[in-house]
Amino acid sequence: MTKEKQAQLRKAVMPYAKSQTKTSIIQILNTIVPFFVLWFLAYQSLSVSFWLSLLFSLATAGFMIRTFIIFHDCAHQSFFKSKKWNSILGTFTGIITHFAYEKWKREHSIHHATSGNLDKRGIGDIWVMTVEEYKEASRSERLKYRLYRNPLVMFGLGPLSLFLYANRFNRKGAKKKERMNTYIINLSLLAIYALIGFSLGRHVLLLVQLPIIYFAGALGIWLFYVQHQFEDSYFENESEWDYVKAAVDGSSYYKLPRWLEWMTGSIGYHHVHHLAPRVPNYHLEQAHESTPPLHQATTITLKSSLESIRFRLYDEKNKTFVGFNEIEERLKQKRASLQ
Repeated sequence: MTKEKQAQLRKAVMPYAKSQTKTSIIQILNTIVPFFVLWFLAYQSLSVSFWLSLLFSLATAGFMIRTFIIFHDCAHQSFFKSKKWNSILGTFTGIITHFAYEKWKREHSIHHATSGNLDKRGIGDIWVMTVEEYKEASRSERLKYRLYRNPLVMFGLGPLSLFLYANRFNRKGAKKKERMNTYIINLSLLAIYALIGFSLGRHVLLLVQLPIIYFAGALGIWLFYVQHQFEDSYFENESEWDYVKAAVDGSSYYKLPRWLEWMTGSIGYHHVHHLAPRVPNYHLEQAHESTPPLHQATTITLKSSLESIRFRLYDEKNKTFVGFNEIEERLKQKRASLQ
């Protein structure tokens, strides 16, 4: 794609990079209100059956994901026209979703500016090693990476690590605004958890709140993982890296059933989002449908997305993801040829 065509493509989606206050308010009402209603039903149904309560918790987790999409749009300044109201709502939804708004906003902006850039990995993204890096790594580093990429660790322990550790602490050298925002959200969560524990009982935290944040966290990590970890995803070194190519070729179109698309705030149109982060979630589908060149983005479905589990290392030579078994076999063949 020439620079001229890239410019035309970005220009084509710009009309959709405008928030609509009425639509944003409606989304708040059909997302955050149901979240609290379902949370209350999960609590109330505990007296009937834990399994009934768990069903309500799963539904609540879905609305927590949808709330995160609002939080996400606020971080991109795309949910409201006002920076102030984006910040206020972003902090409020940050409490619901357990994410520090200012901290995550900074990290996520870096993710957008460096996605697919092999020379600028490490902030706001999934840890990806290239084949050559893996070959040259020490045994302990390989083990660490293999554990990190293990589905049981990434999607099993990942949510707890994210909510209890990664989101709770500021980076060294963080600016005052970022630090204070993290403190406000942490203190708010501490107060809310104390209130629930003392007024409703500590068992409610374990049987209602924990399943909600755990399932929401696991699904959130999966969505972020699968939208960049597909077989022919785009990765290049700094000298060859291109923003538009990284957006369109390095982000997938996750074609989900209609109800899941709604619940996940159309984040499946990830290629559109990376191309134009200021497009609010409720305009992503329209931007995709009305822009033919975007139809060429890699499309994955629920079934095909499961294949991404086996993609562990990026092969720079062949421009594709490969699994550990394939690389181990290559190493064995190389050692055998040297003997």
